[in-house]
Amino acid sequence: VQLQASGGGLVQAGGSLRLSCAASGFSFDDYVIGWFRQAPGKEREGDSCISRSDGSTYNADSVKGRFTVSRDNAKNTLLLQMNSLKSEDTAVYYCARVHNIWFRRREYYAMDYWGKGTQVTVSS
Repeated sequence: VQLQASGGGLVQAGGSLRLSCAASGFSFDDYVIGWFRQAPGKEREGDSCISRSDGSTYNADSVKGRFTVSRDNAKNTLLLQMNSLKSEDTAVYYCARVHNIWFRRREYYAMDYWGKGTQVTVSS
C-alpha cells in the first residue's frame, strides 16, 4: 500500500491550492480515504476531510465551505481543493487510508496507512 501526497506550496491568504494523493497497492474504490493535517504543536488527526467509498464526504468545521474533497476512482486519486486559504491552514497535509466505524450516530476513524505529507504555507 502506498499513498503519495503532492501539490503543497506557498500561497497568500485568500488564495487557492489543490492537493493530490496518488494511491496504489489496494482496491482504492473500496476504501475510505482522507486528508489530515498537522500544524506545529497540534495533533495530526484533528482536522480532516474524508471521502467515503460511496462518494459521500465529511469536512471538519474549520474547513467547511472552503475545502472540497473528491476522488477519481479511475485514477486512484484523492483530491483536495482548498480555497480562501487562511494563515491557520498552514500545516503539513497527509493523506491516509481510513477505516470508519459508526457508533451511536458518530463516525470514528482509524488510519492504517499514511502517505508522506506535503507542506502548505499560507502567508498573511
